[in-house]
Amino acid sequence: MMNNRFVRLFTGPQSLGTSGLFWCCFLAATVLMFCLPWIVSEYELGNITYFLSNIFLALGLSMMWGCGGILSFGQMAFFGLGGYSYGIIALNLMSHVENTFAAAAGSVLISVLGAAILGYFLFYGRVSGVYVTIITLVATLIFETFMAQTAGPKWAIGKALLGGYNGMVGIPGLQWSFGDGVPYVLQDAALFFFTLALLLIVYMFLRWLVNSPYGNALVATGSSPLRTEMLGYDIRWIQLIAFSLAGGLAGVSGVLYVAWGRYITPSTMGLTTAALPVIWVAIGGRKSLLAAMISAISLQYFSQYLSASGSQYALVIQGGLLMLAIMFVPEGLIPPVGRFIGKAWRRAGGSVPMAREERM
Repeated sequence: MMNNRFVRLFTGPQSLGTSGLFWCCFLAATVLMFCLPWIVSEYELGNITYFLSNIFLALGLSMMWGCGGILSFGQMAFFGLGGYSYGIIALNLMSHVENTFAAAAGSVLISVLGAAILGYFLFYGRVSGVYVTIITLVATLIFETFMAQTAGPKWAIGKALLGGYNGMVGIPGLQWSFGDGVPYVLQDAALFFFTLALLLIVYMFLRWLVNSPYGNALVATGSSPLRTEMLGYDIRWIQLIAFSLAGGLAGVSGVLYVAWGRYITPSTMGLTTAALPVIWVAIGGRKSLLAAMISAISLQYFSQYLSASGSQYALVIQGGLLMLAIMFVPEGLIPPVGRFIGKAWRRAGGSVPMAREERM
């Protein structure tokens, strides 16, 4: 049994992973992921980097919706806000310095601020339930519509042309210089390693957060806001923190997407894309961070496979899976599988019984 103090920081009622089996599998999967540049082709590695960059969207939504009961369709709005902000700052910054990590950090902070402003009016305005879902969806579509109308030279911020529906192009990747005037650009394997390392850090941070006193208060707020407020908690502040953090994680996805593709268009914030994080999290299991990660990358692979084979029904099939999951497995597809594996491990003589109500 992994009883050391470090591991206990990341285990609790909101997480599966109290057993040695889990941590051994997690470590093995991590090592395998870091070996991918020597296993797969450059094209496949680029796809995997793109898939990993989108997982931040799912993690933020899983934390906000699974723990706090806040279903938001606004993740792609903050994704776009982070991506466009990075493009604007980086294009204007490149004429002065050769380091774009400051642009990335500033863009994530802008996404957090944007989410905090919207969240303030939502939660301190006592908006709740389905109305939060509707307002966040409307905010996403308004942002998409606005950015689609920014064509022409008059829509420029310094050296950055917003580009209207064609989007912003020619955006520099993540790079820095060691002072010799030669910039080091994160691309291909370097960008993959950076994205994967950042994803692991964020995942472990969220595991700690959802099992911390704040995480317990967030779960209580999602389960019974009135009772939690009567116990003396400021549920509006709790919800605002979760919403802002999820918006910041969406901004991270936006920055990584732009650093990967060197462009961004308003279509990244359309109705279809706004629904994708919700589909990933709901099918995998919204109360499980790990399930959200697995579901996000699996469904992205599935969608790409169908598109490559000529099928145009990837989203229709994902929608069908979502309906089936909601009707027959409302907790998602992956947590029951995790419990089954845990029971099989214990029957086979494995040590470390898992918590009775674990969620990954």
